[in-house]
Amino acid sequence: MKTVLETIDGGTSYLEKHGIDDARRNMQMLVAHQLGCTRTELYMQFDRPLEENDLSPLRELLKKRGEGIPLQHLLGTVWFHHHEFKSDARALIPRPETEELAEWILSWKLPETQSVIDVGCGSGVLGLTLAAARPNWQLTLADISPDALSLTRENAENLEVENIDVIESDLFSSTSGIFDGIVANLPYVAEGDRESMAKEVLHDPALALFSGADGLDLIRRFIPESFEKLKPGGWVVMEIGHDQAQKVQSLLEASGFTEVEVKSDLSGIPRFPFAKKPL
Repeated sequence: MKTVLETIDGGTSYLEKHGIDDARRNMQMLVAHQLGCTRTELYMQFDRPLEENDLSPLRELLKKRGEGIPLQHLLGTVWFHHHEFKSDARALIPRPETEELAEWILSWKLPETQSVIDVGCGSGVLGLTLAAARPNWQLTLADISPDALSLTRENAENLEVENIDVIESDLFSSTSGIFDGIVANLPYVAEGDRESMAKEVLHDPALALFSGADGLDLIRRFIPESFEKLKPGGWVVMEIGHDQAQKVQSLLEASGFTEVEVKSDLSGIPRFPFAKKPL
């Protein structure tokens, strides 16, 4: 009968042989998930023998992780800015950079009431995080994918936020009125990058990843439409690819936006364009 530590060691070796990054952490997360505890609590149970009713499902999880199925899909959840969200193949797995974007927005000194739309909301983590942290804001969460929106609604129910509307919309096509702010993490991967992407990334919906030859097809539509959907003085902020800052800044300026800047993420990559509509 294997102990917790022996199981972690064996699983780590298996994942390393299958090219999984951060293999030990991955295995610890799988074991903690199976045992219904935290990673920290595992350290107090290293000598605990594991019964077959725990080992058998762990083997299945380990095999799937070795095949490149994302850890978040196997666990069914992901933590994002102090909240646990459901995560599965219906929408893009939230990235750490998007969490940085949420934290940056929440650091701004904005009016107590704001009408904000999250365009291309996916699983809803960005818009729902803002809604939970700013209960006097009114958030609209929009996406073209009915599957993604079903996940958004489940996450909204679990988070118990009520200051939101969820709509199926191709960018702004089904929206009404104008907004104080717009946030967007739209698809920005170039089609030509498909073959070189990590296999687990390709478990995300293609609709949430790819956007034309240079990754900017949807952003080219989004920027002028967002200008029309903002109140004078309103703001827009986006997440973009690692090499797109200069082109996106030019697109924003060409559409009439002012105060254009691009903030870098924690890795030093220019990731978050910000701009305002003139008063």
